[in-house]
Amino acid sequence: MSDEREVSEKELKRITRRGFFTAGVAALAGFGGYKWLRSRSRDGGLEWPLRRALDLNQSLGQSFFSSSRLSPTFRPSDITRARINGRLGLKGEVDASAWRLVIAGAASPVALTLAEVMALPRYEMITELRCIEGWSTIVQWAGARLADLVAKFPPAGAAEYIAMETPDCGYYVGLDMDSALHPQTLLAWEMNGQPLTREHGAPLRLAIPVKYGIKNIKRIGVIRYAATRPADFWGERGYDWYAGH
Repeated sequence: MSDEREVSEKELKRITRRGFFTAGVAALAGFGGYKWLRSRSRDGGLEWPLRRALDLNQSLGQSFFSSSRLSPTFRPSDITRARINGRLGLKGEVDASAWRLVIAGAASPVALTLAEVMALPRYEMITELRCIEGWSTIVQWAGARLADLVAKFPPAGAAEYIAMETPDCGYYVGLDMDSALHPQTLLAWEMNGQPLTREHGAPLRLAIPVKYGIKNIKRIGVIRYAATRPADFWGERGYDWYAGH
């Protein structure tokens, strides 16, 4: 019996030593990989190997994208409590009567009042707003399709992208044209049956369920047509420019 116990103790020590050795090698390899990654040149605010991974993710996302592929919709009973997140570009109050939506790059200068935007065909949808941080909420939106606005005020020249920014330029996003023209992409003025509040982007915000929340810009002041990929606030800070899911 004592011989068996002695053998077991020796085997346990051998396994323990091997485990410590393996863990040590893994830790050294991980640290070495981290040091190598941090020493790489940066591309768009991110080490180039990570940027290449995000570029691959964008290519895959675009290959699966289709205007006929809709985000799931939900019942009114599924609506969850609205969550306030992201205050960039929302400093100060906004006077809805003085606010204008400027469309840059159209055939002629355009500056629309809220009433003029609301004169476009109205659509409602209940969709999921997904944050890149991992949480999500179910929201009811009401507004006009961005595609209808583009059809009424088309770009003067070739445009493959749309840029949007807040009136104070404190926040801005870039969108590929296919996503901008998706039938579920709305310029929303209502949230959960009520006019937008300041914290949620009054008087007008973007609701685009095919993108993560970082693309759902609040308090839109300018819409700009672009032939080349426009700047994006979080894209410049190491996040995925495309940000689709």
